[in-house]
Amino acid sequence: MRRPTAARKPPKALAKPTYFPAENVLERSLPPTLVGQLEFENYHFRNFDLTQANLTSRVFRECLFENCNLAGATIQNAALQNVAFDGCKLLGLQFYSCRDMLFDVHFDRCQLDYASFSGRRMPNTRFVGCSLQEVDFRQADLTAAVFEDCNLLRALFADTRLVGADFTTALGVELDPELNELQQARFTKESLPGLLTKYNLIIQ
Repeated sequence: MRRPTAARKPPKALAKPTYFPAENVLERSLPPTLVGQLEFENYHFRNFDLTQANLTSRVFRECLFENCNLAGATIQNAALQNVAFDGCKLLGLQFYSCRDMLFDVHFDRCQLDYASFSGRRMPNTRFVGCSLQEVDFRQADLTAAVFEDCNLLRALFADTRLVGADFTTALGVELDPELNELQQARFTKESLPGLLTKYNLIIQ
């Protein structure tokens, strides 16, 4: 069932983190002195292989992950507070299990297939050049989100707040306008078939 429309103004989008002290720019692995550390602020992680890593309850604040592989990582109760991912593999990540407080993320050129943002409140989030195949966005708040040059093939939208969202350069968009909040959302004419799928129409 679609939630009633409310006049909510989304919070202002945060700028992606760009400042990192030289000693906080890390390549491939943590130095021994940081192994076991639970909180990271203003860190730049480059080329890390964190496949299946256990990041439970870790806190990342104003951090950047660049060209990292986090496929299958466990992020239960992890805090992602203004965290950017650039060129990362994030296959299957369960973002819905992260802490709610100050959750704010940015995605550029990432592989997010099979990830889940179900129920996640993330207005103004930008997905740029990402693969979002079969991602679960059900019951999420994506007010004013941007899906720039993204592949949304078989992504799931239901009871999703998409007010003012931008799908104009997205591919594979398929969602039911009757089950989602789409006021002022932007699409191209080429997206119409994906918005009318359930009617089994022939559009020429």
